[in-house]
Amino acid sequence: MNYVRYDHDPFDALMRLQDDLSRATNPRAAQPREHVSSRIWSPVVDVYEDSDAIVIKVDLPGMKQEEIDIEMNNETLTIKGERKFDDEERRDKYVRVERQYGVFQRSFTIGIPIETDKIKAIYKNGILELTLPKAEVTKPRKVQVATD
Repeated sequence: MNYVRYDHDPFDALMRLQDDLSRATNPRAAQPREHVSSRIWSPVVDVYEDSDAIVIKVDLPGMKQEEIDIEMNNETLTIKGERKFDDEERRDKYVRVERQYGVFQRSFTIGIPIETDKIKAIYKNGILELTLPKAEVTKPRKVQVATD
């Protein structure tokens, strides 16, 4: 049995077909239009670790601080929210929409004990920066070598 895997939205193909048919029947038709998607998307992240903390930077341009929800549950950090299309009244006039809109969610399994009461979240210039301080038991310790 063969399976077909869609790595893209199958409705995109229907929208392209509709645009092609419109241009075929109306030679003066404008550029093909792209619809504004509201499907789930994933913001890009950078994660780094030093001896004291794990830092996660998330690109969330165009969002307000109150539209972002952050939750730490056991060893799983979850960041979620929704970026809304801000020009609803002219939505059908757009000929290209490349920015992603809609609900998003990213989850990370941290894997080491974190001091959850000391987690810091700063949102500035469209970038969310989370600092997750490591618990003392996970920080490296220097061992002194004694002589005989």
